[in-house]
Amino acid sequence: MDHSPTDLPSAAPGTPTGPIKVLLADDQALLRSAFKVLVDSEPDMEVVGEASDGAQAFALARRERPDVVLMDIRMPGTDGLAATRMISDDPELAAVRVVMLTTFEVDEYVVSALRAGASGFLGKGAEPEELLNAIRVAAAGEALLSPAATKGLIATFLAQGGGADPADAGASAGTHSERLAALTVREREVLVHVAAGLSNDGIAGRLEVSPLTVKTHVNRAMAKLGARDRAQLVVIAYESGLVRPRVE
Repeated sequence: MDHSPTDLPSAAPGTPTGPIKVLLADDQALLRSAFKVLVDSEPDMEVVGEASDGAQAFALARRERPDVVLMDIRMPGTDGLAATRMISDDPELAAVRVVMLTTFEVDEYVVSALRAGASGFLGKGAEPEELLNAIRVAAAGEALLSPAATKGLIATFLAQGGGADPADAGASAGTHSERLAALTVREREVLVHVAAGLSNDGIAGRLEVSPLTVKTHVNRAMAKLGARDRAQLVVIAYESGLVRPRVE
């Protein structure tokens, strides 16, 4: 990966009080085993299940109610995108966070993954500490989008012309635009900064308010826009036209 662990957000307050329950979904048994050893070595997290395809991941998610699913995008049968969408669409799994595992940080399916409900993505070549931090960040309800990843997401979004079927994109834009009307001026301003990849601390510095105030605005924007987390806010900001990618 082309960024250091310090590029990623730190785990925020609100992480589950007990061990973070992690579900591993990857068709490579060797990789799952390596991840399991790593995760189980941490006192604050545990692996509660392993899946070799998306259908099995969804079934295990319903049974085990993990806090975080590490989901490979490409798997035979039901792939990671479909499984993530199934988890996102299930009201009983609203608290489950999905972190997509990709071969490259800027993957051709990244936009689709975030649309499907993923909280972010991580390269399979990440260092162990990056992976563990990613689990903690996702469990705390934060989006796993490093500055480099956010820039890549925007570039991919632009290259895909919005990343979706034109008809679907138009419908989404209309829905999001209607919801944007419910945001206050300050909430819109915060949303623009979120879409730019700024952290709460970074936004607080720009707006000269406290990080807690920014977090409140972010949470209210998520509630009004029906976004699961910060990653969804980034997608909504671009789909609605509130923010437009700039070609550099």
